[in-house]
Amino acid sequence: MVAAEGTLTGVARPTSAMLTGRLSALMFMQFFIWGAWNVTLGLVMQTVGIGNLIANAFSVGPIASIVGSFLLGMAAVRYFSPKMLMVILHLIGGAILFALPEMVTPEHGNTFVWVLLGYMILYMPTVGLANTIALKSFGERVDRFPFVRAFGTLGWIAAGLIIGWSGLSDSPEIFRVAAIVSVVLGLYSFTLPNVEPDAPRDESVIRQVLCVEAFGLMRQRSFLIFIISATLISIPLAMYYAYASAYLGTAGIENVGGTMSIGQMSELAFMFSMPWLYRRFGVKPLLLVGMAAWAARYALFAIGDGGDSLWAIYLGVALHGVCYDFFFVAGAIYTGTIASPKGVNAQAQGMLTLFTYGVGMLLGSQIGGFLYAQLPANATIADWQHMWWYPAIAAAVIAILFQLSFRDDSREVRA
Repeated sequence: MVAAEGTLTGVARPTSAMLTGRLSALMFMQFFIWGAWNVTLGLVMQTVGIGNLIANAFSVGPIASIVGSFLLGMAAVRYFSPKMLMVILHLIGGAILFALPEMVTPEHGNTFVWVLLGYMILYMPTVGLANTIALKSFGERVDRFPFVRAFGTLGWIAAGLIIGWSGLSDSPEIFRVAAIVSVVLGLYSFTLPNVEPDAPRDESVIRQVLCVEAFGLMRQRSFLIFIISATLISIPLAMYYAYASAYLGTAGIENVGGTMSIGQMSELAFMFSMPWLYRRFGVKPLLLVGMAAWAARYALFAIGDGGDSLWAIYLGVALHGVCYDFFFVAGAIYTGTIASPKGVNAQAQGMLTLFTYGVGMLLGSQIGGFLYAQLPANATIADWQHMWWYPAIAAAVIAILFQLSFRDDSREVRA
């Protein structure tokens, strides 16, 4: 039976409140798992004596996004329903997370990085799967998605607070905290809405591995422009995560962690406003504002210092909600709108993850590393200010080109 709302199958359709609650719990646990270990992993590795491998450890996420997205493109359309993939990936991932603390040692450091890569290949596809389950469950009411996605941010914040309060910030036990929630989410996924998997349009396994149907969406000019823009704007995203904390420290801010949390609080606030904004303005204005915010953020960083312009740094951090929500959350909605009529929603969400968290973040890590390497050994705030102008100008150019070239055809697709 096909439900009146979305593409749910089964004996009964849950009420809107029940559905929203179930999907909110999904998002909370999905991002709790990642936030439990990702935020303080560098500190843990430095504490145990494998700080030289931090760069390698933080490169596995983008690589896993690329590899995992291709694997998802094969499995999601042929062998498993989205919720069963969530069950399998999170249960296996939880077992790996339980084993990782024993590998975070100088003797097993390289093994740890390789196993972490294996784990992330399993985890990264679940980000797209969670989006797919939520968007398909809501059907035409995709404006409810930002509210549900906001619980992912709450999960990330809660994980950080729990790790901090329990004194585990510099301990490999952070992986066991993540492991417990991963197993819980794997079991919980049995109860998720039974949305239909994407129906394969071709019997060739090779075509499915390569996500041919999803890549075919880029024959639409506007969707191609969106994917290119999403990839490019992910480059400064990577630079923010990698270097903002060091910049804040150079500026003389003592509570760097507390200051960075302003960005997460901002993200949460704007996430709750997204349903109204989406209904009021549509997709293109939200995407454009999100991209322009990246340029504004880095311009603020470029003029901020530890003196009278300290306000610019705080404002730049607070813009994180606009930077992330207005582009990446709105982008997931837009992708679902374009892909659903073609029956390739899971592939398309996986492809979006591939280009943003994969290609874009990997490029951002490498480009950011190159720019950071140009700083002197004892970099001053002026040196940092000079570096931030590069992503500021790049983001501004991307936003201008997007404004001139992108046309929202999602309404035509729905019609």
